[in-house]
Amino acid sequence: MKLYLALILLLPLLGGAVNALAGRKLPRRLCEVLACGVVWGAFGSALLAFLAYRGAEQVTLASWLADFDFAAPLELYLDPLSLTMILMITFVCGLIHVYAVGYMAEDPNYVRFFALLNIFVFAMLVLVLAANLPLLYLGWEGVGFCSYALIGFWYREPRNATAGRKAFITTRIGDTAFGIGIVWCFLLFHTESISQINQMGFLMPGSVITALGLLFLAGAMGKSAQVPLMVWLPDAMAGPTPVSALIHAATMVTAGVYLLARMQPLFGLSSIVMAAIAVTGAATAFYGASCAVAQRDLKRVLAYSTISQIGYMMLGVGAGAVTAATFHLLVHAFFKALLFLGAGCVIAAMHHEQDIFRMGGLRRRLPATFWPFLAGALCLAGVPLTGGFFSKDAILGAVWAKGGGLYGCLYLVGLLTALITSFYTFRMLYLVFGGEPTGASHEEAAEQGHTGPVPRVMEVMLVPLALLALAGVVLNVPEYLGEGWLGRFLAPLAAGRGSRLASGTELLLQGIAAFACLVGFAAAHLRYGGARRQDRLVAAAAPPTGLTAFLLHGWYVDNLYRFLLIRPYEFLAGLLWRRVDEGVIDDSLDRLAAGFGKVGQGLGRWNCGRVSVYILSFAAGMALIIGYLAWMVL
Repeated sequence: MKLYLALILLLPLLGGAVNALAGRKLPRRLCEVLACGVVWGAFGSALLAFLAYRGAEQVTLASWLADFDFAAPLELYLDPLSLTMILMITFVCGLIHVYAVGYMAEDPNYVRFFALLNIFVFAMLVLVLAANLPLLYLGWEGVGFCSYALIGFWYREPRNATAGRKAFITTRIGDTAFGIGIVWCFLLFHTESISQINQMGFLMPGSVITALGLLFLAGAMGKSAQVPLMVWLPDAMAGPTPVSALIHAATMVTAGVYLLARMQPLFGLSSIVMAAIAVTGAATAFYGASCAVAQRDLKRVLAYSTISQIGYMMLGVGAGAVTAATFHLLVHAFFKALLFLGAGCVIAAMHHEQDIFRMGGLRRRLPATFWPFLAGALCLAGVPLTGGFFSKDAILGAVWAKGGGLYGCLYLVGLLTALITSFYTFRMLYLVFGGEPTGASHEEAAEQGHTGPVPRVMEVMLVPLALLALAGVVLNVPEYLGEGWLGRFLAPLAAGRGSRLASGTELLLQGIAAFACLVGFAAAHLRYGGARRQDRLVAAAAPPTGLTAFLLHGWYVDNLYRFLLIRPYEFLAGLLWRRVDEGVIDDSLDRLAAGFGKVGQGLGRWNCGRVSVYILSFAAGMALIIGYLAWMVL
């Protein structure tokens, strides 16, 4: 097992290092094969580890941090949760790497791109497999750095560089709280081992557990784009589409969910922390879904959808249903990566046009993209019998089973969000693939509805993701059909099971969820099913107003933060710069220098060359000296 785990980490690290150091001297095809091969090698190692798995195992690779009673070795922990995650991460990342070969075929900076992708995979695997908090934090910051570099990959365009900086700064807020929580954990428990900390929660007062949980929740908010630190993710779509699929749909944004699921045996002791996680998830789910309804950019629709779906996962963790949250995490990784990659195919075919109001009729022009994309959309909308329906229903069922006024309200919010999700998903399908072609807007050929060629490798990578998304139900069937594989596999997690529902209640809740999906589909069909080309173009040209503008701009949260945080900072910086630095410090020094200059000029006038002036000066000086001596003697 030690060999398998070491290979899982070292292979992506090796690929990233070789491409970063020597990639420019290697043939392009060799760089691409190396970048893809190491990730698939890591997946093969993860598969071997799965076949050899017999129980939770802790493996020490090397010594790392050690000082007096503090120790944080390079130690890996393999249990059902981490094993499930590494299988998903390596498989999805492998498909995205192959897809990126076609997507980045004409980009001259392919070496930097694939090196960063490999290093990101390495950091994400470190995060998931870490047995102690400092090592987890190393992977946590590693994925943050790679995210910053990949979002701003095309940094020569100011918008992209700004998006990268925004993501980096926003996530640092949560990371700072998380870092404080890690240090505090060592002061309290005298260990950084995650498994040991999870077993020692009963030793601490409830208020301490609550404070720790809120610090870790703040870290998860930043990394997983939860309210109120969600503003960076929509702008992160400035990066290449494979980056959006890899980092901002399937892997990195789920890091916060994984952290809270990993630490739930500790934080589950505090009902306040669990409620805070659930409320954060429900609020984020509704926020993301409502904003997605009004978006015109195809990738921003999927970005807000990601925010919403991660909110569902948080809601599941807050309800104590780690299995349901993990189930949705896996299925979401498949169908959201599929949707982003499908969007990349559409954007490439439409000459980099991303406005969905300028698309249409692509079902017949891009059939190899449409059918897999449809499968992902059905999962996102929660159409019955798809993996997305059962995973979302498992979370809503767990929330309902918690009971009480708070969780009853959260269930209603989750159900309303499911309806809105169905609406914006089918809206996206109708506008992009339905109706008559509208063409792109950048070239005359595109204006007439012509689409460019899509590399075959990009479309092929959609098929396995579509199959996994649709068949996700095999991972975890509803409880009335018996316990699913994922439920049995995650059973060793002591806190990984929420309250059970009666079979009749679960069927009723599924029926309600199916009805909500149907209502969303009907509303989208009535609104966009018969939209004509000219109507779409008029709508694309018209400026948004009212509620549409409010949702399009993400509830104006960016404007609110600018008003509350950025403008006061800019005002204070301007005040300190102009009034204090320039007006006081610089001005005082300038005046002092001018005064000395005037004194020097005045003294310089004595140097006029006249002997009488010099004799008078000597006499005055002598008089002063004699006067001083007389004063001292007398």
